[in-house]
Amino acid sequence: MKTPKSLVRSHGFDDAVAVLRAVGEPTRLRLLALVVEAELTVTDMVDILGQSQPRISRHLKLLLEAGLVERVKEGSWAFFRAASEGGAGRAVATLVKLVDPADPILASDRERLAEVRAKRSEEAQAFFARHAADWGRLRALHVAEERVEKAVREALSGRPVRTLLDLGTGTGRMLELFAPDIDRGLGIDASPEMLTLARAALDKAGIRHCSVRAGDIYALALPRDAYDAVIIHQVLHFLDDGQRAIREAARVLRPGGRLVVVDFAPHEVEFLRETQAHRRLGFSREAIEAWFQAAGLEPAGFHNLTPDTKGAEHLTVSIWVGRDPRIVTDAPALPGLPEVEAV
Repeated sequence: MKTPKSLVRSHGFDDAVAVLRAVGEPTRLRLLALVVEAELTVTDMVDILGQSQPRISRHLKLLLEAGLVERVKEGSWAFFRAASEGGAGRAVATLVKLVDPADPILASDRERLAEVRAKRSEEAQAFFARHAADWGRLRALHVAEERVEKAVREALSGRPVRTLLDLGTGTGRMLELFAPDIDRGLGIDASPEMLTLARAALDKAGIRHCSVRAGDIYALALPRDAYDAVIIHQVLHFLDDGQRAIREAARVLRPGGRLVVVDFAPHEVEFLRETQAHRRLGFSREAIEAWFQAAGLEPAGFHNLTPDTKGAEHLTVSIWVGRDPRIVTDAPALPGLPEVEAV
């Protein structure tokens, strides 16, 4: 599906008519109001609206063609969400505001949406319950998450972060942590189970400007220079090629952007290989900083968080910060503006 160019900036007459036609039908307006609230599958929408799958799919196709809805493929599933950027995003916000949120039809749809969210939450809790013992043992080995989260926030302090990318997002906790301070956040993960957890957490917290999707950490389907900050939190030790992941993260950083890596310092806790699928038993400061430099980033910070209790199996959490050395004038010129010479 190709989005009309006019949706990126402003609407030409023909595109404006196409947009109005797309929402000028009760079911499509209800669908648009729903995907503003949450990312949903066709099955979710069938359950909420009580209409057949072919009918829902047909209406979604028209909304997609008008650029008002986006489709994100995730394995055999597909999630639909409202367009949030550019002219399409502004059009969606305006159209949804035209309808009284207290309208009985929309209120009923929101009640059934709440049921869908509750089901997601139940599935997430069941997943946690199945793995609670393993995660509990791992958490007991290192410092409290509150200390780690505080350190991550400090690592990204000092300048605004409007757009945030969380690679290997897991439960989406980093998105939750930074949601009050950013305009837009995206989490990427390869695990459908973890994406279910993350969506449930974001739904429960009422966070609508952050989303998650399936993706390959080595080959992100994202443009260059797209994010102010990227976080890789407790992910590198699972990977075969951590350097490649850092190189890809650096690619999507804007000039002056920062990459924060959180992982374990070198250790010898072998059971993590056997039961937790860890491929690497921690990383030295020098190793990660060398990967930063190979990816074109400047090492800009390092901090160790040691556990309060010492022991052979207690782990130190390390936090590295890499900075894109380009300055803002190295960024591509905005449409209609002259190129600015790099300083």
